[in-house]
Amino acid sequence: MSPSESTQGTGVADVRDRGDLYTLGAGTYRAEVSSVGAILESLTVGGRDLLVRNPEQGPMQFYRGAVVAPWPNRIGDGAYTWGGQQIRTALNEPERGNALHGLVSFQSFTPVTVAEDAIVLRTELFPSPGYPFHLLLTVQHALDPHEGLTTTVTARNLGGQDAPYGVCPHPYLVAGPEALDTWSLQVTAGTVLTVTEDRLLPTGTEPIAPGSAFDFREPRVIGETFIDHAFTDLGRDEAGRLSVTVTAPGGTGVALSAGQECGWLQVHTGDRPEPENDRLGLAVEPMTCPPDAFRSGIDVVSLAPGAESSAGWSIRGW
Repeated sequence: MSPSESTQGTGVADVRDRGDLYTLGAGTYRAEVSSVGAILESLTVGGRDLLVRNPEQGPMQFYRGAVVAPWPNRIGDGAYTWGGQQIRTALNEPERGNALHGLVSFQSFTPVTVAEDAIVLRTELFPSPGYPFHLLLTVQHALDPHEGLTTTVTARNLGGQDAPYGVCPHPYLVAGPEALDTWSLQVTAGTVLTVTEDRLLPTGTEPIAPGSAFDFREPRVIGETFIDHAFTDLGRDEAGRLSVTVTAPGGTGVALSAGQECGWLQVHTGDRPEPENDRLGLAVEPMTCPPDAFRSGIDVVSLAPGAESSAGWSIRGW
């Protein structure tokens, strides 16, 4: 569909800070996508929000609905080594001394194809001192009346050297109108990444013992549990997809699934110091590599010149 009419005016008041807004529909599902960052601004089923929304104006808040690339999560000190190069990128999480959530979340994307139920957007990430590699990033958001929204992100290396790459989404899922502490979470994971308390940087891994704080193999009420951790050894269905389900006491819920290429899963209860933003939704981020992967090298995609890498995930509600 065409951009929202609110983007068509000539006055300053009519200009969206996050570019054009595209509305998609299929069955009882509706989605809104911004041209800045290819942000998934909203997803509803039967008029019910499945995601926490951003404010209408200003920059995206807390990476709600972002596509995060070319690295998910953090790079400690913003410093990494690749192909013999010592590289340092900007610290956009200065309070923790980290480079957070990649480089494309606030970049303009160009629509390639726009249909009633799907949109394809594309951006070119040019080499910079902090990421001296050249990528073409293509994002497809597609609605299905039964399966909800599927997002596929494809990176192509336009440069002449191998490029490090990773990707994840950053939706905050909303199970229902009740408080997050009352929602039930179900996800099968065998291992949790341990992190430093001050900078959230990896220190190792631990098995998740049955009945422990992070054991959600069977649906369990989140309660006051604080989660801002990455998990691996994820349970998968016959098609190789991981699944995370969040259900509210009233019976509504939302589920996110992701393909085999996402071997890691970040879950965050959205704890914030501002009461109006605290624990509004559950961030569920299937990642192709873990936090600080550009320094550890764990599961980083080495994208050869001319090669492509794709990852996808889906969100549905009831």
